[in-house]
Amino acid sequence: MLGIYLSGTGNSKHCVERFVGLLDEKGKTFPIETETVVDEIRKNDFIVVGYPTQFSNAPLMVRDFIREHAGLWRGKKVFCINTMGAFSGDGTGCTARLFKKYGANVLGGLQIKMPDSVCDSKLLKKSFEANQKIIKQADEKIEKWVEKIKEGIYPEEGLNLLNHISGLMGQRVWYLKKTEHYSDKLKISDACIKCGLCQRQCPMNNLVHTGQDKPKQLGRCTMCYRCISHCPVQAITLIGKSVVEQTTYEKFASDNT
Repeated sequence: MLGIYLSGTGNSKHCVERFVGLLDEKGKTFPIETETVVDEIRKNDFIVVGYPTQFSNAPLMVRDFIREHAGLWRGKKVFCINTMGAFSGDGTGCTARLFKKYGANVLGGLQIKMPDSVCDSKLLKKSFEANQKIIKQADEKIEKWVEKIKEGIYPEEGLNLLNHISGLMGQRVWYLKKTEHYSDKLKISDACIKCGLCQRQCPMNNLVHTGQDKPKQLGRCTMCYRCISHCPVQAITLIGKSVVEQTTYEKFASDNT
């Protein structure tokens, strides 16, 4: 079994690692941007794919990866996991439909609530204790479904027609322009200390840093919030104008691991 994921703040990484680890002790997991990930997919018949939901859609980087490697999926067993701050609709269905188009056998989908990762917005922000509770509930949900999957029962969250309509009309139609292209809205303020961490973190190689000036963005932002979450001086924003709270899975996970 192989798990692959796009994870900006660690939420999707944690969920995929936990799911795969509980289901197959020999299973491996890799970030989707790993150079060897295509070779790993070729060697495995069961693929778990995880990512955060963005406006009831899968990140464009994930959708493009599936399309660009269309020949990989025929005959593969695929299970989709998406993480969300509040609402997903058919977050898993967005990739499941692509996988089916390219010949994969989609076994199921799991939509997991995790701490909000949008650092430059006050929306959905919760207390430290509330976020710890969310992680604990997420882990319990994963554990419950792993036991059922071992019995041959798969969840189908986000995969039916009602979910599709919910995701489409609940958010995707209204925010289509935010998710149909990579973003060029990433902003880096003069607070930047030119450390280069954001360039090293970016899964899309969207940031260019010479060391002399603050990084320039190339319009390929997949909105994962990885650079924003890790910037040591909170100099980077995307949706909002200032960083409200930097959020990573590790910040809330100390009592749950």
